[in-house]
Amino acid sequence: MSLVVMKFGGSSLADADKIKHVAGRIIVKKKGGNKIVAVVSAPGNTTDDLIKMADKITCSPSFREMDVLLATGEMISIALLAMAIDTMGEKVISMTGAQAGILANEDYTHARIKKINSQKIYNQLAEDNIVIVAGFQALNPRGDVTTLGRGGSDLTAVALAAALKSDLCEIYSDVEGVYTTDPRVVKNAKKINYISYDEMLEMANSGSQVLQSRSIEVAKKFNVEIHSRSTFSENEGTIITNEEKVKEKEMESFLVSGIAFDKNQAKFTISILDTINVVLKIFSKFSEVNINIDMLSQFVLDKNNIISFIVNGNDVKKAWEELDKITLNCNASISCDEHIAKISIIGIGIKNHSFVAAKIFKILYRSGIVPNMVSISEIKMSCIVNESDVLKAVAELHKGFDLSKKANKGDLQ
Repeated sequence: MSLVVMKFGGSSLADADKIKHVAGRIIVKKKGGNKIVAVVSAPGNTTDDLIKMADKITCSPSFREMDVLLATGEMISIALLAMAIDTMGEKVISMTGAQAGILANEDYTHARIKKINSQKIYNQLAEDNIVIVAGFQALNPRGDVTTLGRGGSDLTAVALAAALKSDLCEIYSDVEGVYTTDPRVVKNAKKINYISYDEMLEMANSGSQVLQSRSIEVAKKFNVEIHSRSTFSENEGTIITNEEKVKEKEMESFLVSGIAFDKNQAKFTISILDTINVVLKIFSKFSEVNINIDMLSQFVLDKNNIISFIVNGNDVKKAWEELDKITLNCNASISCDEHIAKISIIGIGIKNHSFVAAKIFKILYRSGIVPNMVSISEIKMSCIVNESDVLKAVAELHKGFDLSKKANKGDLQ
């Protein structure tokens, strides 16, 4: 008998009918001879609604209380889904993250999982129960509920799959898998049948919202194979797995796998005389408060050092607060542009093929789009453009690289 972890996102649980549909899918999987652990997100837009409600109360809520608030969304889902499964005649039990033995550090709102005590789940599976676990949440050393960051239910599912040594981890959402780009933006985007952890990680880090990037890191570390698929379709989705398990066909001819974009970005620019100390302080302080710097550039203009870097849009307020402290007596000028977007072109061998970069710039320039900040890694090239240009840029790049005609990259061995 196989053990399967099934994760369902908020769009799959948005109303009573959808919850009943998910219950039916879980029961079918169980009747196929499997033990089931289902991980769920908060229903629909519940998390966003809770954040908006908190904003009406205070502009600076404590991180601890935000975790207490946001964790309630997943608790709604586990209770309702358990009720639906129970009415269909199957044994079921719901568990919070703490009850499921998920232990994390003390970083409220973006905690990291330290350990999973899986015995309670095993005990319930031994009783033939379907186990429904609240995603996104864990218990910290202080005995407080804490959350794992945006998209944290993906991480819960993959971490449980690793801890339980499950045979399969299925991530269900309202899309059929991973596409060459967002099919809502480019209608002829093609579903990718198989993709490596590294490529998927780059796509997730670059704005693709199919899976949380930290969940991919854990999947790669513990060799958890993921099947990303649709809740509302029986079609096969995208298999995310080891590169060794993907039978590549002329690997180097497939230089671009997909294009991701992220409009939730902000560019800070600092003009200051003292550069080294300020940069060191920025990196050190941002690391302490968990603000990631994505790109960094530095040059001298009229004896002033100009430092520019990119942060996630959700961190703008916190970044402003820290920068004001760091540059308090430095006579610095600080500006922030929140009307930008990051486009990332992802594929094997990009760094070793200069013509790919040349083609990217040619496509953008031909479209009247001038990128400013650029970064290149082994399998990714990212550039910053004006937010108003991002959709056009994605469409033109997708067309320019013929991704709608992209052949499947290989079959699993």
